[in-house]
Amino acid sequence: MESLIRGNVLSHVPNGKQFCFPFVTGHWTSHSLGKQVLVAEPSVVPGRLCRDRPMDPVRVAVVGAGVMGLSTALCISKLVPGCSITVISDKFSPETTSDVAAGILIPHVYPDTPTHKQKQWFRETFDHLWAIANSADAREAAVHLVSGWQVYRSISTEVPFWADVVLGFRKMTEAELKKFPQHVFGHAFTTLKLEGSAYLPWLEKRVKESGAVTLTRRIEDLWELQPSFDIVVNCTGLGSRQLVGDLEIYPVKGQLLKVQAPWVKHFIRDGSGLTYIFPGVSNVILGGSRQSGDWNLTPDAEISRDILSRCCALEPSLHGAWDIKETVGLRPYRAGVRLQKELLARDGRRLPVVHHYGHGSGGFSMHWGTALEAARLLNECVQALRTPAPKPKI
Repeated sequence: MESLIRGNVLSHVPNGKQFCFPFVTGHWTSHSLGKQVLVAEPSVVPGRLCRDRPMDPVRVAVVGAGVMGLSTALCISKLVPGCSITVISDKFSPETTSDVAAGILIPHVYPDTPTHKQKQWFRETFDHLWAIANSADAREAAVHLVSGWQVYRSISTEVPFWADVVLGFRKMTEAELKKFPQHVFGHAFTTLKLEGSAYLPWLEKRVKESGAVTLTRRIEDLWELQPSFDIVVNCTGLGSRQLVGDLEIYPVKGQLLKVQAPWVKHFIRDGSGLTYIFPGVSNVILGGSRQSGDWNLTPDAEISRDILSRCCALEPSLHGAWDIKETVGLRPYRAGVRLQKELLARDGRRLPVVHHYGHGSGGFSMHWGTALEAARLLNECVQALRTPAPKPKI
């Protein structure tokens, strides 16, 4: 395998892997000196569809390289045989929104999505990460179990839909509640946490091992990808506002602090979800903030002071935290996750698209489940492409 310079070029092509791209079709191989060379196949006309025969590879472009793009590419490689996958993005880790997310599996609720569907996505994601946490990959992927409390200022009789997915979900005892004098009720449970800055490179590595390639390029219009690709998967998050004209998606700015406080071992989350303390592998995350419609990625010192004050009220020992670093990200909010097929048409041309974006603050909690669903939608597109058009009756 050889990695090439990124910048509108293929950045990873596995040895011996056949591929089809806008300018040339061929494969990488090794010659006697141990170097890799491109063996072109000049019989293929540039821009010509590779899918001239039913079993030719279907060329799939996954646009976006955050947690949605990478997990979708990996799910496609596992579930949809006969695809040639390219992940295209102007930003890869560590420059994505996913790199700065808190990364704990406590689901965000989508009011417009059926509860059973949200539970399915969460369970599939939990099972996926649980398997990693119990494997030799746990350290590299930075996935681990964490126990703690979600506390409320009033008594709640509502049991969240995910209660039987996390481990050991129960009401807090009176002894536990004494730790939180401003709160009167709470739940204790064990869930999973990951660090995006480690998990994304882990995902990207597995995507490449599956035979996919990556390309650093900014896409301004999905039609740029046709006819070089047969199907496009749109995982651009907030970028979909401009890329596909989705005005339902908007940013919710989130600011958090990453601090050193190694004695903090349990997570604490206020029932509103606005204030939280999440211990991780390399730091403790303190949050947070929600500023709807704010595109500004500059940290606000006043918000940082407010976050630290609220978190210290929940866990007074945090007054001793050090190495405090501010981080800002823009959550891609819309009424519900967009998981949908669309057939674009222009000047007699057609381009099948699968949309997969709009997770808001629930991205990591749902990412594998929704990626599996996106892969199933893509498989439907592949089957449609491979089904011969009916011959007209004479």
